[in-house]
Amino acid sequence: MTTAFVGDTAALTGRSLKHITRSLDTIITTAIMPIAMMLLFVYVLGGAIETGTTSYIDYMLPGILLITIASGIAYTALRLFNDLKGGIFERFQSMPIARSAALWAHVLTSLVANAIALVIVTAVAFAMGFRTGAGIGAWLAVIGILLLVTLALTWVAVVAGLVAKTPDGAGAFSYPLIFLPFISSAFVPTASMPGPVQWFAEYQPMTSIVNTLRALFEGAPVLSDIWIALAWIVGILVAAYIAAIAVYRRRMG
Repeated sequence: MTTAFVGDTAALTGRSLKHITRSLDTIITTAIMPIAMMLLFVYVLGGAIETGTTSYIDYMLPGILLITIASGIAYTALRLFNDLKGGIFERFQSMPIARSAALWAHVLTSLVANAIALVIVTAVAFAMGFRTGAGIGAWLAVIGILLLVTLALTWVAVVAGLVAKTPDGAGAFSYPLIFLPFISSAFVPTASMPGPVQWFAEYQPMTSIVNTLRALFEGAPVLSDIWIALAWIVGILVAAYIAAIAVYRRRMG
C-alpha cells in the first residue's frame, strides 16, 4: 500500500510539475510582488523606520519571505480548483490510484514552486545589500522553517481549493495571509504600535516566525521564539491536513 502511494504520488507530482514548467509566469508573478515590496520599503520608506543598528533590508527580509509563500500558495488552490472543475479527480477515482495521492501531488508541487520563488527573492535581497551572519546550521534551520511554513499553508490552500465555488474564491483566501505580516514585527518593531494592535502583533503566529528567522539570519540566539513558531506551524499543519482530508473524502465520496 505504501509503495503504491509513493509511486502514485510521484507520478501525479510529475504531471503537476509539467504544468508548472509550462507556466513559469506563475512563479515569476509570485516573486514580483515581494520584490516590489522590498524595493518600496528599502528605497522609499525604509529611511523613516527605526530598527536600531540592523539595516532595513536585513530587518524586513523574513517578513518578505513569508509574504512570498502566502502569494505562492494561492496558485496551489487555483490549480486544485481547476483540476476539480475539469473532472480530473473523477477520472482518478475510477483508476487504481491511492486516493490522497492527487492532493499530495499538488502539495509537493507547491513546495517546489515556492522554493524557487524564495530563492529568487533571496537572491534579489542579496543584490540589494542583504547580509547575514548565519552559519550552515542556521541556514539549514531557516530552510527547514520556510519549508514547514510552506507545507502548513499549502494544506490551508488545499482546503480553500476544495471548497471554493469560483477561481477567484480559490485564490482570495491568501489575501489575509499576505496581509498578516504587516501586523507583526516583520516591518516595524511591535513596540511602535498602539496598545491593542501591539497585543495582536505580538501574539499572532507571524511575529514568532519572523523573530526566529531574523535571529537565525543574524546568528543570534533564537530564545523561546523558535518553540512558539514551531508550535504555531505544526498546529496549523495538523489542523489544515485533517480538514483537507475530511473535505476531500466528503466531496469525492
